[in-house]
Amino acid sequence: MLRRFVILVVIMAAARTGYGQVNPNEYYEAPPVLMRNEVSFGINIHSNGWGIDFRRGRNLTVSRKRMFDFEFVGMHHPKEIKSVNPLYEGSKSYVLGKINSMSILRSGIGIQRVIAGKAERGGVELRLNYTGGISLGFVKPVYLNIIRNEQNDPDIYSISIERYDPDNPDHSQENIYGRAAFTRGLGEMRFYPGLFAKLGISFEYGANDDDVKIIEVGMTADAYHETIELMKTGSFQEPVRNTQVFFNFYINLIYGRKW
Repeated sequence: MLRRFVILVVIMAAARTGYGQVNPNEYYEAPPVLMRNEVSFGINIHSNGWGIDFRRGRNLTVSRKRMFDFEFVGMHHPKEIKSVNPLYEGSKSYVLGKINSMSILRSGIGIQRVIAGKAERGGVELRLNYTGGISLGFVKPVYLNIIRNEQNDPDIYSISIERYDPDNPDHSQENIYGRAAFTRGLGEMRFYPGLFAKLGISFEYGANDDDVKIIEVGMTADAYHETIELMKTGSFQEPVRNTQVFFNFYINLIYGRKW
């Protein structure tokens, strides 16, 4: 009886040992390493322009991350249409009725949550992002090259750089040669402090544990204490609506690393 019991124990131990061994011919994938830190850069396109993005993140838990977000974007009026003066060869493009150009610097803090993790290496991780913070608007007046023809001869004219005023009869379409250099008006720039909020869904598809490769889509809202006048009239002299709250949809391509 004792002999049978010993043989049974030996057989069970051997079977258990064999079960725990890994077949060298089988594929085995190690579990992903938890990276606590992340840094990334991105380029985004939104409803009314484009911009660049820098992020610094740190894991709070396995599925939750705190993100510091810095973003610089240009902001156009939705009614903007580029025009050019066909009467003069070499004339530059401009936006009829646009009196100010705007850029925005955002600085905020947010949370990133994993909605669905990667099933395997090379898969896609789905995340929800929400961010809020300070939005600083930089608003610069638009200067144009204006044609001055004082001798009533279309072939004899001079170019004057002037701050654009659609109500000025000298700034009519036939007298506009195009937009002046971007540096014109920098000394007259105004700053508008405000707040912003961002909500996005990101798809992280990096193949390696230390890769950051993300496509993100979402929406942003920038709000200021007063209306910011970007345009006075539309391209067909129709009245336009300026606002103090800017809503945009965006898509962001993000690359970086984790450690």
